[in-house]
Amino acid sequence: MNTHPNPFDASEMAPQERTDPSVDLSALDGEYAKVEAAEVDEIPDGKYQARVHSVRLTKSQSGNPMLQFDLVILTGAHAGRHLFKNSVFTPAALPFFKADLKVLGLDVPKLSDLPKHLDAMLDVSLEVTKRTKGEYANLYFNKRLQIPAGIPPADGIAF
Repeated sequence: MNTHPNPFDASEMAPQERTDPSVDLSALDGEYAKVEAAEVDEIPDGKYQARVHSVRLTKSQSGNPMLQFDLVILTGAHAGRHLFKNSVFTPAALPFFKADLKVLGLDVPKLSDLPKHLDAMLDVSLEVTKRTKGEYANLYFNKRLQIPAGIPPADGIAF
């Protein structure tokens, strides 16, 4: 049993309890006043070379098991940016998830064995396609690429 409070759960803290008194932001006030807010542009639809940065087995908002992928784009104008994919496990979605595992180079005999294979997904390089329909963006795993692990994105941003 974990008796330590979660430092990121501030739901029951007063505002002054959520601020470390040793943090002094005043030295940045001048710079902050001068800068404009950065434009955060959406990564456009298209094909990308990306590497699996992290995977997390969790639950969707509806309570279904879900695997979350965080991929980092390796080349092009968006190198170093992240793409995300959520694979929600429903009977209708399982064939598509099994196809993703095949692209990742994994043979998982039983879905309940998936937690044992999460580390094998890390640092796998893929060609992916981002496609937006309406307000929803989907990420498709096209094929595995042979790019050695540890190669940083083309613009030098480390991850």
